[in-house]
Amino acid sequence: MLIIHDRKGGRVEFEPAPGKPLMPQLRHQKVGIIGLCNGNAVCGSCHVYVDKERLDQLPEPDEFELERIEELPDRRDNSRLTCQFEYTPELDGIEITVAPRS
Repeated sequence: MLIIHDRKGGRVEFEPAPGKPLMPQLRHQKVGIIGLCNGNAVCGSCHVYVDKERLDQLPEPDEFELERIEELPDRRDNSRLTCQFEYTPELDGIEITVAPRS
């Protein structure tokens, strides 16, 4: 299960399919994830803040994700793009917060 905090302060519990990119799955949850670039790490419309205590369980961001995050005005140390990682069983219970729209 994934716990999502949307931009309005709402909380949604969601069971994503393992081994599939997270962004397209989150779009259907209507929590503010858009994914305009269809997962190419170009738009930043799937920007989230990941629970800092669990951030190290995600794969390291590649250079393209890091470059895009660096350009986001609301970036934080725990910023990630949901188009760039998959949900795995090890992430069960992780909390993410949808970042403000840039």
